[in-house]
Amino acid sequence: MDKHLVVIGGTAAGMSAAARARRGDSSLPITVFERTGHITYGSCGLPYYIGDVIKDVNKLITYTPEYMKKERNIDVYTLHEVTNINTQEKYVKVKDLKSGDIFKQPYTQLVIATGAIPIVPKILGVEHKNIFTLRNIEDGLRIKELLSSGRVKRADVLGAGFIGLEVSEALRNWGIEVTVFEMLPAILPQIDKEFVALVEDELQKNSVKLYKNTKVVEFQASGKNVIKILTEDGRTFESDMVIASVGVKPNTALAKNANISIGPLGGIAVDKYMRTSAPDVWAAGDCTETYNLVTRKPAYLPLGTTANKQGKIAGENVVGGSAAFPGILGTQGTKIFDTYVATTGLDEMSAKDAGIAAVSAKIVHTDKASYYPGSKYIHTKIVLDKKTAKVVGAQMTGSEGIGKRIDIFATAITAGMTAYQLNELDLAYAPPVSPVYDPVLIAASAGIKVLEKA
Repeated sequence: MDKHLVVIGGTAAGMSAAARARRGDSSLPITVFERTGHITYGSCGLPYYIGDVIKDVNKLITYTPEYMKKERNIDVYTLHEVTNINTQEKYVKVKDLKSGDIFKQPYTQLVIATGAIPIVPKILGVEHKNIFTLRNIEDGLRIKELLSSGRVKRADVLGAGFIGLEVSEALRNWGIEVTVFEMLPAILPQIDKEFVALVEDELQKNSVKLYKNTKVVEFQASGKNVIKILTEDGRTFESDMVIASVGVKPNTALAKNANISIGPLGGIAVDKYMRTSAPDVWAAGDCTETYNLVTRKPAYLPLGTTANKQGKIAGENVVGGSAAFPGILGTQGTKIFDTYVATTGLDEMSAKDAGIAAVSAKIVHTDKASYYPGSKYIHTKIVLDKKTAKVVGAQMTGSEGIGKRIDIFATAITAGMTAYQLNELDLAYAPPVSPVYDPVLIAASAGIKVLEKA
């Protein structure tokens, strides 16, 4: 059989794999199958689209199938769903969702980039037409269509993670009542409780009602479009729409059916070269699991940054390369109204679970020179390995200035730097961008004091 790369999935990981393979081999036939109607879009921008910050959904789309064919010579078929992988005979079975036709596509190399699928809570009545998940362009279009109709006066969000809180802000942009239900005792469980309190204050300030430790047990249709929400503690609420944002899980059905190994956290098991257990089959992105850079243990955290990197590595190795993926720290951040939140590496509980004796220090300082107009406070927590003094984690909340600083912490963790080394970094100073002693350095200094007392 002549060489032919087939890629399942046309978003971050899949298209990165196809593009990198094309760069490495200009003559290799490459075919990508995507079951939705769009490729290479920024799914992380969907809350801002439904919140009308981004008014044109096409702004989220980087490339079209036509562009990929013309500029990269990659054949991309949208609305084509791969329904089966045969690793022995090396073909995939594909269904054209427009015509219903089913056909086989042989491959010599295969990249699985099926992504993640939203977790639909097992709640009676969850199939109501005005209950949504938000994962792809089509989801965003449906949600915004309903919001634009003017029929929505009240909306509810299930789940108070990063995405759920971004969605709550998006819904408030429409001037409607917004309620968030979280079944756990706390929101953003990966963030320090003192920092979470600042986020909760921001929600309250912007009239978002928050019910923690509250489990929704049933949805009932009430009237033409109204949804009645019943909670485990006997309370009843009414809403015009609900967005379920309780997490995602790796989309591994195809891999499982092909007897490709699945890892302990439920994602496709891959080595550092993104190879699966099947010959000539790679996998990348949200359908896979990786490992944590600090603990060296399996990790699953679906992020667009990780998906793009893994896709490039898979694509390079498909054409004979030896690129390796080093693992993740789980660096992520978001904006919730006017409060920014970011985290990287381990918190103290995760460190303890990994067998690391951790200590931490917290500081509060301005993001610019205190006398400069518009300076705002940044809250920072640094987590250190007590035995080695190495930085293993950090959390920040406050102004947009946390963006560059959480990346400094991520760099320090990746490089294996100690608090002492971090404290000596030569960071930029100018009154409009930073105080003379940056919050990163102040946190490192505070960490050193804790270490020396421990």
